[in-house]
Amino acid sequence: MRHLLNRPRALLAAAGLGAALCVAPAIQAGAATESTYVVLYHEGASSSNAANTIASAGGTVVANYSQIGVVIARSSNSGFASALKQNGNVEGVAATTGLGVRVAPEQDSAAEDVAAAATWGDSLSGLQWDMQQINVPQAHQVTPGSKQVVVATLDTGLDFTHPDLAPNYDAARSADCSSGAPAPLLPGNDQNGHGTHTAGTIAAAANGTGIVGVAPNVRLAGVKTSNDDGYFFPEMVVCAYMWSATKGINVTNNSYFADPWLFNCRNDAEQRAIWKAERRAIRYAQSQGVLVVASQGNDSTDLSHPRVDVISPDYPPGNEQEREITNACSVVPVEVPGVVGVTATGNKRFKSYYSSYGISTADVAAPGGDAILQLTPAAPNGRVLSTYPSYRPCTRQVIENGAKYCYLQGTSMAAPHVAGVAALLLSQRGSAGAAAKLQQATNPLPCPDTSIYAAFPQNSGEPQTCQGGTAHNSFYGAGEIDALKAVS
Repeated sequence: MRHLLNRPRALLAAAGLGAALCVAPAIQAGAATESTYVVLYHEGASSSNAANTIASAGGTVVANYSQIGVVIARSSNSGFASALKQNGNVEGVAATTGLGVRVAPEQDSAAEDVAAAATWGDSLSGLQWDMQQINVPQAHQVTPGSKQVVVATLDTGLDFTHPDLAPNYDAARSADCSSGAPAPLLPGNDQNGHGTHTAGTIAAAANGTGIVGVAPNVRLAGVKTSNDDGYFFPEMVVCAYMWSATKGINVTNNSYFADPWLFNCRNDAEQRAIWKAERRAIRYAQSQGVLVVASQGNDSTDLSHPRVDVISPDYPPGNEQEREITNACSVVPVEVPGVVGVTATGNKRFKSYYSSYGISTADVAAPGGDAILQLTPAAPNGRVLSTYPSYRPCTRQVIENGAKYCYLQGTSMAAPHVAGVAALLLSQRGSAGAAAKLQQATNPLPCPDTSIYAAFPQNSGEPQTCQGGTAHNSFYGAGEIDALKAVS
């Protein structure tokens, strides 16, 4: 299976978009299995009467995000979407169930794990080549982060009982958005493990055991943005951003793709309503001071010059349809303006073989691991070690004092390094211009000899190519993130 989040890519999918008509709504007869819908109101139109509008079409409201004109609803009425589209205030309606891409196990490799000598941090920090590579130990001499800073991982959940995460866990700012409306985050919520892994990279506590995160003294929130099967549907993504916007969260890590298709074509009526709803939610969060960090994805593809989408829609299995695409198609959240896009590097500081990239999408690079091209004595299996739920299986696990840790690779592993550095930066230098400061806190890297990627072409079959100079290029953006520079 190739649709991985640890090779991250979580997709959303939808059907049934249409333009609003200025006539009275009418309920069509016929029953169907209950579905969830994103209802997009026109810019400036009020959704205050949404409960009545939804009820008249045969549905119920799950959540009304009136700040952005987006309503999450459920209905078993087969004519629900058609009825709503006749309302003059409604711009589009999309069913969110039935299409998507879920998380799957990580790639395999025969490389063996060999421990390096621990010279910094906690009992497993000798295995954290990634932290050494971006000068995290040196940055901690300046600041380990402030308790006033809150980072949320918008992901598959969070095992907040893990001993490396419990000290920094912020229950009041955590939520389960899997229904489309925020609910308390309960124990055992991360049935994939991916969210717990990203959380440890961001803020695992310096408590003497296990690993140490980039920002081990900041507060950590978990916002479950998928269901237990690992599908990130639109109502969950909108809920997660709106929660972050209203709960005083400073930074969000987003190691997934959230749209009906991997590349979401704005000029296609089937995709536009969800694209707009998610974009509005992200922009609202940004307007409330939330810095959004996102992974580029693991398709070894140039997002700035897309040619083909070969995996969408990817549910139910076998439904994939190859289609030609252009720059009218984009990926959310990484291609939303103001989002910090992250590519992955390995221990040799080359772009990881799987990492997607783009001159217009890559802002910075960070360690995500590379189990094929960049095996070293410090990184003998090429992957990144982080926290993992005790109740989830892991191919390459490490047990330390009864707690579980797991080796994974992907741009999902790269983005939380940057989210953690952003937390250190905010702790030391304040939030003004944080995205620009992150790009300044880098070590520039020139384009490498791309012949090393010959065996890993883009989805289109074209070879991977690097565009730009050392100061900014499509593989690394402004360069690989440097935690020490961020706090200096």
